[in-house]
This record gives sequence, C-alpha cells and structure tokens, in this order.
Amino acid sequence: MSWQPEMDELRRRQAMTRQMGGADKVKRQHDGGRLTVRERIDRLVDKESFREIGSVAGKAEYDGNNDLVHLMPANAVMGRAKIDGRNVAVTGDDFTVRGGSADATIKEKDLFIERYANQYRVPLIRMIEGSGGGGSVKTIETTGRANVPGVRGWEMVVQNMATVPTVGLGLGSVAGLGAARLAATHYSVMVKEVSAMFVAGPPVVNRLSAKQYDKQELGGWEIQLRAGAIDEATDSEDEAFAAARRFLSYLPSSVYDVPARGPITDSVDRREESLFDAIPRDIRKVYRIRPIIEKIVDQGSFFEMGRLYGRSVVTGFARVDGWPIAVMASDPMFYGGGWTADACQKVVRFVDMAETFHMPVVYFCDCPGFLIGLEAEKSGVIRQGVRAMSAMFQTTVPWCSFIIRNAFGVAGAAHQNGGRLNWRYAWPSGRWGSLPLEGGIEAAYRADIAGADDPKAKMAEIEDRLNKLRSPFRSAETFWIEEIIDPRDTRRILCEFVELAAPVRGSGPSRFGMRP
Repeated sequence: MSWQPEMDELRRRQAMTRQMGGADKVKRQHDGGRLTVRERIDRLVDKESFREIGSVAGKAEYDGNNDLVHLMPANAVMGRAKIDGRNVAVTGDDFTVRGGSADATIKEKDLFIERYANQYRVPLIRMIEGSGGGGSVKTIETTGRANVPGVRGWEMVVQNMATVPTVGLGLGSVAGLGAARLAATHYSVMVKEVSAMFVAGPPVVNRLSAKQYDKQELGGWEIQLRAGAIDEATDSEDEAFAAARRFLSYLPSSVYDVPARGPITDSVDRREESLFDAIPRDIRKVYRIRPIIEKIVDQGSFFEMGRLYGRSVVTGFARVDGWPIAVMASDPMFYGGGWTADACQKVVRFVDMAETFHMPVVYFCDCPGFLIGLEAEKSGVIRQGVRAMSAMFQTTVPWCSFIIRNAFGVAGAAHQNGGRLNWRYAWPSGRWGSLPLEGGIEAAYRADIAGADDPKAKMAEIEDRLNKLRSPFRSAETFWIEEIIDPRDTRRILCEFVELAAPVRGSGPSRFGMRP
C-alpha cells in the first residue's frame, strides 16, 4: 500500500498553515505597508535556501470523526537558510495570527531555533512583530489562570549573545517580550514610520498618562535610535534586510571562528592628500570625522552603527585590505569629542562586541576628556567612563590607535589597553596631557598672572613656553608616544597593522559573556 495518502495530508496541512491568519489578515498586513512573515523570509535569505521547521505546527480543529477541519498555524515561522552562501537560523513573528501574541505561540519553536543557532554555531536573525510575551489579558479567561511571569528559554538568548552574531529586525509594533527579543541582539533595526517599540504600548500608557500618545510618539524609530535601544532605522523592510546581510558580512559565523578576509578592492598604497590638512590648526575649529575614516579604510566599506546615540563617539565596522575591523572614532561635532555618559555606554557595548567576535580595533582619538558640568555629574559620567576604560583593559584583540588631535585626562587615557602592547601613532596635530592648556593656565599660574605688571602679556608668555614644551616631538623623544606619522601614510600603516593582526587573532568564547 502506498504512503501517498499521508503525503497528501501533509501537503494539505502545509497549505493551511501557509494561508497564515487568513486572506483578510494578510490584506490588513499589506494595507499597513508591511510584508507577511513568509514574504520577509524570502526577501532576506538566499533564493530557495529556506528550510522550514515546524511547518504544520499550530492549533487544529477536528470534527466528530476526528478529521481535520482547520489548522491555524503557530504565529512563528522558523527554520534554517543561507545568506550569501552561509548557513543561518531565521525566525519571524506572524502578525496575521493573533497579532504575534504569545497565546498563539508554540514556545518550543522559539526555543528550537535559539538552540539550533547556538549548537550549530550559525548567525541568528529574529524578525519581530508583536508582543510575544504572556499574551493579552484575555489569556486569563482562556486559560483559567494568571501566569507567573517567566521567560522560558531566555538562557539561550543570553548564551547566543556570547556565541553567534544575532540580528533583530523590528518590522511593526513590538512590545513587551518582543521588545526584549529585539534589544537582546548585536544589531537591531527598525523601519521608519512603520515600526514602533515599547515596553508597553499606547493603550496601556495612555490609561496612566495625562498626555495621549500614538505609537510613533511613544516608541518610534527616532526615540529608540537616540536612546540607544536600537542601532539603525531604514526607509523600508528591504533596506532593513540589506542592512542585516551587510552587518553579518563582517562577522564570523560564531566565536569559534575569526572574521574572514573579504575581497581586496582597494590599493594598500592609496594616499589621500586631503588628510594632510584634515585637522584644522585652530583648535577651536571642528571637522567631520566620517570623511576621514572613509578615506583611510577600504573605499565604501565603512558600516556605521548607532549614529544617533552617544554621538561624540562614532562606531562601526570596516575593511582594510579586505580584513574586517572594528572602528571607533571621536566626533568633535558633538561636545568636541568629549565623552558623555551615553557615549561611554556605547563604547562598552562596541568594544565588548569586538572582543566577542575577535575583531581588531582601530581608534581615531580626539578626546578632550569627559564632559564636565552639573548635568554631566548627574549623569554619572565618571562611573560610565571607568566602565568604558575597564572594557578596553579587558580586551585581548589587536588594537591600533591614532591620536589625531586631543587626548586629555582619564577619558583621553582610554584610547587603548594600557596593560598590553598596542600600536599607537600620532598625527602632527596630536595634543595631550592631564588637562588642556586652555583654561588650565589660569588655574595653575593664577598668582603669577595676577602679580604681573601686564597680566595679558604674562599669560601669553606662559602659553608660548608651555606650547613649546607640549610639542608632540617632546613626547616622542622619551617614547611617550611611539611614532608620529604623516596623516597621508595612515592607510598604509593600517594595512600593515591588519596583516600583523590577522594571524594572532584568537578564537573561542570570550572570558566574559557579552550582554545586550
């Protein structure tokens, strides 16, 4: 006897689950400017590479003869696939079934995909839309009880942060546990004007607030990007998928590998003449750091993350002679490059990610110190600052610093792991010390200036004397700075660094597990 009847039944059930929440719910999804979960998977991964797991899992209805009448799928679609030829784990919320709520979820599916990513050491992409927590308050009535809050399987989420690259795509309204799953990633993306993310949505918040909010006012992309809760916002879902693919291209599949060298598309000997005058001689003038980075790394390879958060520090990935690196740079357009509390938090997370995935770090330093003043003190900037410096001192990855202008105080000292060998270079524009001379002279030489017949002339005399003493060449004489270079040689030197760094990159788990 043939097994064809069983195969026919399997296909019938799969056909039911592929209808998702029904034609009306699919239409509502499209009318809202959003793709369905299956459309998303098709656009994210390599063509025809998706292999679904749990394709007929859901809530079944049977008639009096125990024959299947209807099968409503669980509102998560997941499986294995490939991105750029590399194996990945993919899971997506199906908003057409109970709005992605947990009371339509089979929790074992979420746990399975997390375990697959962890044990088979492949990147994980979560496409999130909905709450995904304990369900709505109706769940109390349908189950006959109130649940004690718990997050089954969260230990796998934690382990994956320390094991495999994890990407979260917030593609609609994301609340509660859904928001937690989005935040618990190495790279998270929202879609502008479509996505929203919050601990609790407007119906809950508005009941407790005099001001009434809509979704975008409460948890739109600008709010979450500036708060550092997500890393990027795109204009469309397709752009979000492209960002996810590009992010993964810099990273190994897991901590048990090292980042692979990409195509060599740029000359080692390329020399940008504009770098020679990139830093203004007048220290009161600012400049734009991103064009400087882009002229040094492989052309078109700089991939920034977290642009609107902790804005005095720029972070992102790039390639140098094909090798992936983690890039950190001061941005003098914000607080003169001084470290704020949120910039310090940004540094900690970024440095930890570089350490987790064995990426050499390159830091273009122009840091006049921590932000000062009452508001800075209220923000706890010093504690956040020493956390950032401690994160640097915990790194074992190869590190190369270029002091391109300022390096003052404790924050200025946090430009490398001072407990191990690092490559450090200064541009001729480099300035450093415990405090900038500007503002410090009046405090240190107050009596001399006050007692002079001409205080302004005395001030000028002291400034001239100290400026000569703080010349970067004086520091180089005593090896306090290892080498002063022509800025136009920075790319060549950086290419030499990545060649030295490539064979000494370790693999395996970090000494500490990275947290979101």
